[in-house]
Amino acid sequence: MKTRALGRDGPRVSAIGLGTMGMTGFANAPGMYGPVDQDEAVATIHRALELGVNFFDTAEVYGPYRNEQLVGRALRGRREQAVLATKFGFRIDAAGKIAGMDGRPENARRALDESLQRLGVDHIDLWYLHRLDPAVPIEETVGAMADAVAAGKVRCLGLSEISAGTLRRACDIHPIAALQSEYSFWERNLEHELAPACAELGVTIVAYCPLGRGFLGGNVASADALPETDYRRLDPRYSPDNHPRNQVILDTLETVAKRHAISKAQVALAWLLHRDEGVVPIPGTKRRTYLEENAAAVDVDLDADDLELLNRCDTVSGARYSDAAMASIDR
Repeated sequence: MKTRALGRDGPRVSAIGLGTMGMTGFANAPGMYGPVDQDEAVATIHRALELGVNFFDTAEVYGPYRNEQLVGRALRGRREQAVLATKFGFRIDAAGKIAGMDGRPENARRALDESLQRLGVDHIDLWYLHRLDPAVPIEETVGAMADAVAAGKVRCLGLSEISAGTLRRACDIHPIAALQSEYSFWERNLEHELAPACAELGVTIVAYCPLGRGFLGGNVASADALPETDYRRLDPRYSPDNHPRNQVILDTLETVAKRHAISKAQVALAWLLHRDEGVVPIPGTKRRTYLEENAAAVDVDLDADDLELLNRCDTVSGARYSDAAMASIDR
C-alpha cells in the first residue's frame, strides 16, 4: 500500500483510507445506507489492516457514539497498526439527535475524553472539528484543541468543511494537518479556493464521499431501488430528474475503466489520487468486497489521455446537499 503524509509533520497514512460512517449510520439517520452487519463491519476493518489500509475515520456523531465503539473494538490489540481519526462539534440531545453545533472549549474537552474512552485508546492521531460553530470563534475552538495536543491526548489537528479564510485563522493558532471535505469526480468546488490554501499551508485534503455516495461506482440504478431509510432517496443528485442527467459522468468513467480493465469506482479514486499528492480519499464501505476494490485503486496509473477525458467531464446535475445541510458548511 502506498502512503501519503498528513500535513507537514503528521503521520504517514495509506493513500486510501476507510470511512466507517456507513457501519452505524449518522445520528439523525441510523440506516442511512441500508442494513448493517456488525460482524462484517469488524471483518472489513480487519481486512483493511491486512491490505495495508491504516487510516480509519470515525466521529462522535456517527451512531451516535456506536461507531467509535465499533472501531475501538475492531482495533483492540492492533492499535499500533492504525492511524485513528475522529471528530467532534455537534450538539447531540438525549434522544441521540443533532441539536446544533458546539465548538465551545468545554465541549471540546468533554468530547475528547469521551471519544478516548469509547475507542479504548490513550490518544487520537487526528482530531477534527466536524463543523464550524458560528457562535464560537475558530480561534477559541482550535485553542482548546491545541491544548489536547500539548497534553499528549492528540497527535495532530484537523478541520472539516470550513472555508479558506477560516483555515488561515485556525493555522495562526496551531498547525492544521488535515482538512476534510467532500471531494470527488463529481464534486470539485474546493479546487477554486480551498485546495490552493491547503497547498500553501501544508494541509492535507482528506476527501470524504470520493465515490459520490456510491453513484460513481455505477451500482445504483435509481433512488427507488434503495432501502426506504437510505439517505440517498433525498439526495438532490439522485433525484428522478438529476440521476439520468448524471449518467454522462458514469459513461466517462466507464470509457476509462474499459481501457484499463478496472471498475468505474477505481477510476474515480485513481483520478483523485492523480489530482495532487496532498489528497487522501477515504471511501466508506461496510463490506470487504468493496474495500478490496477500493484499495486496489492505488495501483491504477492513468495516462495523459485518460486525465484529459476525465477532466473535461466537470458538469454535474443537482445540488450537493439539501439547503438545510448546506447551511452547516462554512463557505
